[in-house]
Amino acid sequence: MAVFGVDYAWGRPGAAALKKAGAKFACRYLSHDTTGKNLTQAEANELSAAGLWLVVVWETSANRALDGRAAGQADARDAAAQATALGMPGDRPIYFAVDFDASAAQQSAINAYLDGAASVIGRGRVGVYAGYGPTKRAFDAGKITYGWQTYAWSGGKWDSRAQLQQYSNDHTINGVGVDYNHAVKDDYGQWRVGVSPGEDDMPDYVSVGATAAQPLAPGKWTTVNWDTEYADSRGQHRDDGGPSLLTGPARYTLTAAVTVSGVPAGTLIQARAIEVDAADTTEYEGGPVQDFASVGDETNLVYGVAADNVGQDHRVRIQLVQHGTGAASMTGGSAKVLFWK
Repeated sequence: MAVFGVDYAWGRPGAAALKKAGAKFACRYLSHDTTGKNLTQAEANELSAAGLWLVVVWETSANRALDGRAAGQADARDAAAQATALGMPGDRPIYFAVDFDASAAQQSAINAYLDGAASVIGRGRVGVYAGYGPTKRAFDAGKITYGWQTYAWSGGKWDSRAQLQQYSNDHTINGVGVDYNHAVKDDYGQWRVGVSPGEDDMPDYVSVGATAAQPLAPGKWTTVNWDTEYADSRGQHRDDGGPSLLTGPARYTLTAAVTVSGVPAGTLIQARAIEVDAADTTEYEGGPVQDFASVGDETNLVYGVAADNVGQDHRVRIQLVQHGTGAASMTGGSAKVLFWK
C-alpha cells in the first residue's frame, strides 16, 4: 500500500487545497519555535474536520538528538504536552527528527536520546525522522517503534520497517512549499483531534493475479478474471477465480498491469473499471476509460484509478477491449486495490 501525504512548516495550504492535491495526511511540527512553524489548534481542527489525518514530528535543531538521554527526556515532555493540548490521543506516536546525515559513530548518542524519549512517553510511541542509516540502526537496536525515512542521505535504500517515506522535496500546494510522502503501513502514527484511527480508518488492500490466458474478441468489452490471490484479508475477492475485486461501500484506488498479445502494432486497446450490482451483475456503470496503443505482438499496459467510491452492494471489476480485426488474448496480469471501508 502507499497513501499520499505531505509535510510542511511555516505555510498553511489549507484543507481544501490538500484534498484537491490528493493528500490523505499532513505531517506537522511540534517545537519551541514561536514564528509559526508549529501545528496550531485551528489548523488541527480544520484538517481533522475535513477528514485529513495528522502526524507530528518534534524538531528544534537538526542535530538535537546528539545531546543524549536528558535531551530526549526534555523534548518528549514538551512534545507530549503540546500534542495533548492539540487534541492528539495519548496512544499516538511522536517522531523525533534527526535532520542531518548522522554517522554510525553518532548512533550511540542518538539511541540515548531515543531512550530518554521512551522513558517519558513509552517505547511504543517513539518514532524517528531520519535518513536510511540512523533509521535502520535505531530499528535494529530496538529504540523506535515508528520510522519516517527521508530519501535524503539514504542513497536509494529504504528500510522496510519504516511506516513513512519522504520521497520528494520542494513542491508547492496553494502557494506553500511542501514535501511529498508515502505512508507504506496501515498505522503510520496518524490521528485526528480526539480520534485515534480504528480498523475502518486504516486502508486494506486486495492483490490478485491472472495467470491463464483469456481471449479478447475484437470490439467487445471483456471482463478480466483473476485466478490467483496474493492478499485479501477481508475477503473482498469473494468469488475465487472470478472478476470482482472489491465490494462496497468503500473508497479505493486501483492499479492493474496486464499483457495483451496478438494485436497488431498501433491498434487501440482500452481498459476501464466498472461497478456491477452484486445482485444482478448484468447491471453496471462504466468507469474511466484509458487508451493504449499496441506496440506489437505483446503489449504491457498499466491502468489506474487514483480515487473513486464503490456503492453499497456493488463490486469493482476491470474490463479490456481491443479494436483489431482478429482474435487476441490477455496472457497475464495483476491488480491491486487499496481501500477504506
